[in-house]
Amino acid sequence: MESTGKYWIPVFNLLEDEINVTIANPKWVKAVKGNKDDTKDSKWIGDLFRLGLVRGSYIPCKPIRILRDYTRYRYKLVSCRSSEKNRYQNALTVCNVALDSVVSDIFGKSSTSIIDYLLEQSDNSINHEEIASKLLRRLKSKEDAVIESIEGYQMTDAPKYRMRLIRAHMDYITVEINDVDSMIEKLISSNPDYKNAVQLLCTIPGVKHDSAVTIISEIGIDMSQFCNSKRLCCWAGLTPGSNESGGKKKSVRITRAGVYLKPALVQCAHAAVKSDKSPYYKKKYEALVKKQKDKAIKQAMKPLQKEGLLPLDEPLAS
Repeated sequence: MESTGKYWIPVFNLLEDEINVTIANPKWVKAVKGNKDDTKDSKWIGDLFRLGLVRGSYIPCKPIRILRDYTRYRYKLVSCRSSEKNRYQNALTVCNVALDSVVSDIFGKSSTSIIDYLLEQSDNSINHEEIASKLLRRLKSKEDAVIESIEGYQMTDAPKYRMRLIRAHMDYITVEINDVDSMIEKLISSNPDYKNAVQLLCTIPGVKHDSAVTIISEIGIDMSQFCNSKRLCCWAGLTPGSNESGGKKKSVRITRAGVYLKPALVQCAHAAVKSDKSPYYKKKYEALVKKQKDKAIKQAMKPLQKEGLLPLDEPLAS
């Protein structure tokens, strides 16, 4: 079958237990000129399949597909909650509340207590002593900065009502995420192979439990689907393209594949280069950054050296 959107999924679910179904990427079975109706297009795909020219797409087993549905839904919920947090932050900014410039987490206990206090006020006045009593731990040393960040705020009933709606929606999404997490844990714990694979992935620097579950839900645990590691990276959309014609290299940008897997792997990579427990990736990343920085400086100095504004042996800036 040719993969067109999600229309092939119901048919595949009915046939996968009876026959061996091959899902083909439309890019590799594009109809030739003249075969523009469904009947001729189907015959063309059948001819290609008999000749062994149809490359099947990777379709994981049903348990992995179920797990994937939940992890992708969780990703959407987290993105939705992040959007609500941005709206909440925007509402504070409009009301002249610059609390985010002082605290690291606007949704922490101290910040939440202060915002609740501002929402309860009928006028735009604040009690410095009451604000100071709501500060916890390290924020106690920033009492003056916190008071200065909210001094002179202007918050009417309209933005207060909007902020309460946003917070209620955020709380609802958080409950939904917790429910999805519980379901994901049941699916993982019900299969020892999945549980062992998650534990094994967590031994990689930068990979935590949620990221490991996402990786398993996207690629499964059967690596025989990919002939080598390079093929897996290509399937995930993390390798540069190869587009060369007439000795000229054209765009080598990465593909759009791995819409859910790619962000998870990039986040793991960012965590790995910041980890002090496993400094190998951190040192390698710092060496690459220094190399790229030196290369950029050399490229910037070339025009100046050609014009004689800089000597040719000018040392690189530190």
